[in-house]
Amino acid sequence: MKLELFKYDTCPYCRRVMSFIEQQGRTDIEYCDIHASEESRARLVEVGGKQQVPCLFIDGKPLYESMDIISWLEAHPA
Repeated sequence: MKLELFKYDTCPYCRRVMSFIEQQGRTDIEYCDIHASEESRARLVEVGGKQQVPCLFIDGKPLYESMDIISWLEAHPA
């Protein structure tokens, strides 16, 4: 399963999700910073239809909202 978290570092909701990922010790999630990479931002908008972060791509399908992402990660441990 491919997991990609689209984020930017100053977003408080992104920080909430990243903090949870760190607490869980997960290493199976690729970070895509939409402020550091125009390619990541364009892909987020193209696939997800909006520039909202955090967004977890699960095998290419977007999941928005920090608490929904955390709930999904809890239900699908690494």
